Amino acid sequence: MSELIPKRPFVETPTATDKAACRGARTGRTASKPVRREQLIKATIDSIAKHGISGTTMTTITSFAGLSVGIVNFHFDSKENLFSETLRYLATEHREMWLKAVSTEGLSAPEKLLAIVDAEFHPQICNRKKLTVWSAFYGESGYRKSYRNIMTQIDTERWETSTALCQKIIDSGAFDHLKAEDVADTLEGLFDGFCLNILIYPGEFTRENAKDRVRGYLSSIFPGCFDLAASGGVATE
Repeated sequence: MSELIPKRPFVETPTATDKAACRGARTGRTASKPVRREQLIKATIDSIAKHGISGTTMTTITSFAGLSVGIVNFHFDSKENLFSETLRYLATEHREMWLKAVSTEGLSAPEKLLAIVDAEFHPQICNRKKLTVWSAFYGESGYRKSYRNIMTQIDTERWETSTALCQKIIDSGAFDHLKAEDVADTLEGLFDGFCLNILIYPGEFTRENAKDRVRGYLSSIFPGCFDLAASGGVATE
């Protein structure tokens, strides 16, 4: 399993330890730096989800956070830096979710692929507020470069992991006609497309719809490999 788990360091953002500290610490004037930074980042997520990037200002952010503009400048120097750190925070949360899923002991290669699928559409990651923020960042030309810079590594990391898992499945059965890289490319496209569907058509397309469609695709190209796993899903928590 170890060769499938990426070992490259990722961008720095509040760690799991920091987050645990945030949950237990006070958010008043004596709050620690990690607590305050996460408080401001979450307020930025709330503001972008409601007002969009262009409508998000220091005033809207501090209004959600219940803090002063001076506190934002102290912790992030500028709104642009706060925006970058907000995207980094979301990217790290996303990465930790699928990495935890694929690291689960005792899973076969098909089960690990389904664990990645379930992590992609986990409600903590794939919810209307966060999808709105993701869409805002890659839809705003002024922030598209930052989006690419931050997301390239995490997307490549997941793609490489999916490719390695697909190759294991190909090597174990009569699937020599398939290329693992092509399957991984298709999975990435399905993830992006279905997240957009969930955002645009919330009453018509759900996270479960998305997971079922991806499982259906994997079952169609790897007959017999995903039937048991797809019937019950794979837990990611």
